Amino acid sequence: MVRVWDRVVRSFHWALVLSFVTAWFTSHSAEDVHHWAGYAAAALVAMRLLWGVLGTPYARFSQFVRDPVTVLRYLSAILSGREARYIGHNPAGGAMVIALIAAMGSTALTGWLMTTDAYFGVSWVEAAHSLAAHGLLLLVFLHIGGVALASFRHRENLVRAMITGCKRKAGPADIA
Repeated sequence: MVRVWDRVVRSFHWALVLSFVTAWFTSHSAEDVHHWAGYAAAALVAMRLLWGVLGTPYARFSQFVRDPVTVLRYLSAILSGREARYIGHNPAGGAMVIALIAAMGSTALTGWLMTTDAYFGVSWVEAAHSLAAHGLLLLVFLHIGGVALASFRHRENLVRAMITGCKRKAGPADIA
């Protein structure tokens, strides 16, 4: 086994899950809890952006953010069942990380704007917040599907890896 996900990445991931679930289920019932879950999500995103530059090797954006052509090639390989196993994020997973961070950041920003004097009750801000939150939910489902598919295809429990931080060592055909 090899350590891939450091404690910061794992804690960020599960804390963000908790803040999103809390915000989603309190959106129409517990305004204060909803706001605090959104603030927590915003703080987590800010921390992850910093850790993506200064963190451990597999946490750094430079390790897993790839150009669109590489991501499209990887998605094509998934469709044909020939995708490589990556020790860190694969190209599709890296793109999903960026999409999730952007969507969570947009949701938190528009939610915060709705609490300000300048944008309270402004319909386009409310619509943008709703669109961002629903788009984020869609991305979450796609992320879960991608994790399930990669876990199945590569015979590796990626949920456990995000709990323990460890994955199976790279084999000859794997990409470290």
